[in-house]
Amino acid sequence: MRNMIKNITKKRWAMTAAAVAVMGAVYFSGCSFGAMGDNSAGGGMASSAAAAYSGANISDARNTPAVRVAKEVGPAVVGITNKAIARDWFNNPVQTEGVGSGVIFRKDGYIVTNNHVVEGAKELIVSLPDGRSLKGKLVGADALTDIAVVKVEASDLPTATFGNSDEVVVGEPAIAIGNPLGLEFQGSVTVGVVSALNRTLEISDKRVKLIQTDAAINPGNSGGALANADGVIIGINSAKLAASGVEGMGFAIPINTVQNIVDELMSKGYVARPYIGVTIFDKESAARYGYQLNISKGVYVYRVSLDAPAGKAGVQPGDVILKLDGRDVDSVTELRNAIAEHKVGDKVSMVLDRSGTEQTVEVTLEEMPQSDQ
Repeated sequence: MRNMIKNITKKRWAMTAAAVAVMGAVYFSGCSFGAMGDNSAGGGMASSAAAAYSGANISDARNTPAVRVAKEVGPAVVGITNKAIARDWFNNPVQTEGVGSGVIFRKDGYIVTNNHVVEGAKELIVSLPDGRSLKGKLVGADALTDIAVVKVEASDLPTATFGNSDEVVVGEPAIAIGNPLGLEFQGSVTVGVVSALNRTLEISDKRVKLIQTDAAINPGNSGGALANADGVIIGINSAKLAASGVEGMGFAIPINTVQNIVDELMSKGYVARPYIGVTIFDKESAARYGYQLNISKGVYVYRVSLDAPAGKAGVQPGDVILKLDGRDVDSVTELRNAIAEHKVGDKVSMVLDRSGTEQTVEVTLEEMPQSDQ
């Protein structure tokens, strides 16, 4: 069996110190990695996975929501093998493999998964529950939300139905389907409940809202389905809380968020986000770089791009941004989240403190360059 990764690189959603202190260490539940080897799903194993969803006649007592969901959603959950190139201790290239999960959402071969499942891939292999292995092509990926879309050349594939995560309630059944620890355990089903909604984790100074569940989510489950008792997808499994003495805290990206990201990835290949074009500090972030800010509120503008929205609106280095559309912004995270709630082309009102005098400017949000995301 492949060795499980115990540490995830900073590049893959490294938790901020504050989040770690409160919640422990967050690990991606995604790829189960190992050295290059024969990790393809064998015929017997694939046949077993397919047989699990055959739906033999059983009594009403045994025909639980989990059984029905496994039968309906299971055939649409695939394995994704990421073949990448890494470097050994002597800087020699070594081919490695990581295995995650994905969910087919269109019959013509479109699959949603996690960005960290496909990140850095030289080759993607998609393993279907019916035993077929197909080459996958990356359509687009978004590191911020950890969502990616992969395409395989096939037709009439089984698909899962996206639900409405805004209608999810705490305590309702939650069924996770994926490939924990790799393809050896392809199509594993675990059952729990929705433990909480809108759990906010701060990741790289950005807040991500997730569904919390106690359904077991392990390495290899990332990109797999989190379904409700109606057999519709309410989330894409992404992260698991792993700390000493802590168990049963898995996280999934709400499917409404996923749907919006998928739509943009399929139309553009990337996600267009608004920005204002400033380098800013709050007291905490300034301290990390060895600076001390003598401000009681707001965020300090260190640098402004003249051809960016803020520069065009007259924002200058040394200004302190106090409010955005009437909302106080006292941290980098608060300002970024306030901007993220808007769309490209929106006009926002910004209150500045310039040398002790408050003034208001109007900023028209533009699309963030891809190099800045």
